[in-house]
Amino acid sequence: MHIVQINYRRPEMAKAEWEARYTDERAKPFLQVPGLLWKIWLDGDAERLAGGIYLFADRASAEAYANGPIVARMKANPEYSEVLVRVFEVRQRMSEITRAPIDVTRLVAE
Repeated sequence: MHIVQINYRRPEMAKAEWEARYTDERAKPFLQVPGLLWKIWLDGDAERLAGGIYLFADRASAEAYANGPIVARMKANPEYSEVLVRVFEVRQRMSEITRAPIDVTRLVAE
């Protein structure tokens, strides 16, 4: 399993305006991303930092996403700055000990 971590600085705007952009419809396309098991959405209002943590079944899927069209659009969006994309291998056993939500058998069955 691999994690893609994406962080970026969002535009300066009221919190309510920023949150209004994040509807259920915006999340649903991620259900179709090949190899994606889950995504956690991040927002740091005080620093205007946002991003996501994505768990992928394998490195190829993680790299394809990190180098794919969704991330390319994010990098090209003039409203976002300091876009940082990283791919990490999950230390599965250590993560399981600390109760990380990475039960692959359960995730794949869903």
